[in-house]
Amino acid sequence: MRRALLLGTLLLSLSAPAAEPSRAQVLKAARLFDAKTGKLVTPGVVVVSEGKVVGVGPKAPVPEGARVVELGDATLLPGFMDAHTHLTVEPGPDWRKDVIDSFQRTIPELTLDTLPWARTTLMAGFTTVRNLGAEDFIDVGLRNAIARGNVVGPRILAAASSLSSTGGHCDYGNSWRKGLLARDASPGVADGPDALRARVRENLKYGADLIKVCATGGVMSFNAEADAPQLTQAELDAVVDEAHAHRRKVAAHAHGAEGAKRAIRAGVDSLEHGTLLDDEALELMKRKGTWYVPTAFAFHGVKELADKGNLPPDNVLKLRAVDQRREQVLRKAIALGVRIAFGTDAGVFVHGRNAEEFALLVEAGLPPAEALRAATVNAAELLGVSDRLGTLEPGKLADVVAVPGNPLQDIRATRKVFFVMKEGVIHRNDAAPPSPTATR
Repeated sequence: MRRALLLGTLLLSLSAPAAEPSRAQVLKAARLFDAKTGKLVTPGVVVVSEGKVVGVGPKAPVPEGARVVELGDATLLPGFMDAHTHLTVEPGPDWRKDVIDSFQRTIPELTLDTLPWARTTLMAGFTTVRNLGAEDFIDVGLRNAIARGNVVGPRILAAASSLSSTGGHCDYGNSWRKGLLARDASPGVADGPDALRARVRENLKYGADLIKVCATGGVMSFNAEADAPQLTQAELDAVVDEAHAHRRKVAAHAHGAEGAKRAIRAGVDSLEHGTLLDDEALELMKRKGTWYVPTAFAFHGVKELADKGNLPPDNVLKLRAVDQRREQVLRKAIALGVRIAFGTDAGVFVHGRNAEEFALLVEAGLPPAEALRAATVNAAELLGVSDRLGTLEPGKLADVVAVPGNPLQDIRATRKVFFVMKEGVIHRNDAAPPSPTATR
């Protein structure tokens, strides 16, 4: 595994480097979104130097010789964060071919596949992501190469291999391969508290930033019903205890209520998907402060695959069963005041569409300002990066995006990002930003 990690990192380091931050810059737009308060500030001004925000507002001191970037009738926002991505995969037009290719392609090939997906994610305005599950430590290598500036992409918090029970949702020996090819269990598979502790330690040894554990079945696997619990309370307790002892957070994939409640009781930091949660689970999340990452757009993306005939029949049935309750659960969570963080499950649909999650959160009852906060200040708290990201304040890293018009009036403006800065480096600045009503 260590050799695979080093090889992936070496290959990524051969990519063209991004530009270095240059002189001080002043970003000007009609308005700025204050993620702390959820309100707009006019006009929008951000002063950037040495990769950090040094001033906000029209009265902020401007360093001599600063470059002025005029963005017009637009809104400046903190760089968006996606707390649930899979940057090492993307669906193709034929799921059977995808399965076979995954066995025939080498780790270097699979690693190189991630480069355009990472770039596309950044250009969509997502400057930070959590990558929740990847084989062969490819996400760790990608993270390192991006951090060194050798590859263009978002800042990554990598989970490496997802932890799973034998035959569970995240045991890729049976996921998407049933009836096609046989394979041993995934690296993160273990049974029993002590064995799962060892898997946590192994992931952290090879560079994981956090732990992802699969507490229930899922939609995109063949192992069981999506709501079936797949780890005991003792097993989940061991995973969380070991991760927290190393000061690492835990994200739990969970659809069904029973498996979710075991994960919440164990103390996981976030619950992913949560499509079949009952009232008891939601109230438990509220009481314990567990973050909810609903990944609403994932189900729209998977339905698109199903409508095109690019999903196995068994998975289509599971998708429809889950989707009947998904939105109802999300609405209840919002009404109850469960803490919401933005996440999409990008990778089950093509990368770059992450911002389509915003509108679904608003449709489910989250005010537009709170939807934006879910992808900025809230996500920063979940990811443990609030000290340097999530808001536009002096001293924080200069991750800034711009969208046309006013996203509080039309949240779909988030799909039209035309300016992207990450740590003071401008990665995107369209010469003619689209109008607020334009479509892509």
